[in-house]
Amino acid sequence: MKVLIFNGSPRLNGNTRTALVALKEEIQEKIPDAETELIDADRKNVSGCINCDACKHNGGECVQEDDTVEIIQKIYDAEILIFGSPVYWWGITAKLKLIIDKMYSKSEQLSKIKKKVGVICVGMAELTDPEYKLITDQFQCICDHLNWGMVFSEAFVSENPESLKKNKEKLTEIKELHRKFM
Repeated sequence: MKVLIFNGSPRLNGNTRTALVALKEEIQEKIPDAETELIDADRKNVSGCINCDACKHNGGECVQEDDTVEIIQKIYDAEILIFGSPVYWWGITAKLKLIIDKMYSKSEQLSKIKKKVGVICVGMAELTDPEYKLITDQFQCICDHLNWGMVFSEAFVSENPESLKKNKEKLTEIKELHRKFM
């Protein structure tokens, strides 16, 4: 089983990455045969889709010279995808959105293979704020379009950029999300 985790946060010591690392470690412990990889979106060179549609005529490969082909192949190969992002202006980070947009290059192939998807978003607003629903709805639309299954979309509130590290109860809750893939 291949699990691919995307960290949309530019903060490598921030709440989103803390949550994703905790979940990754739990998956590795509880599902030892799972091959897990965490990709920091901010560390990848991914340019925006220019809608040239060359990918629709060449088997699904983006023609831009960046990390897109490698990342999209990893998405294609994974059975489980987990996307994590802090909330930026009622949505996910731009860098994570670039990666999602580039899934267009192989969307026909991606829609033919089943995947399980999880989403973790971290914001400062109360959980009743519509920003979390907007992100969940976006991922649900993507899953519906590609015939994938959304296993979970969870939001967590943080008081500051590193507050999750000190919140053992929330980290335990995050770690338990691995059960939803079983």
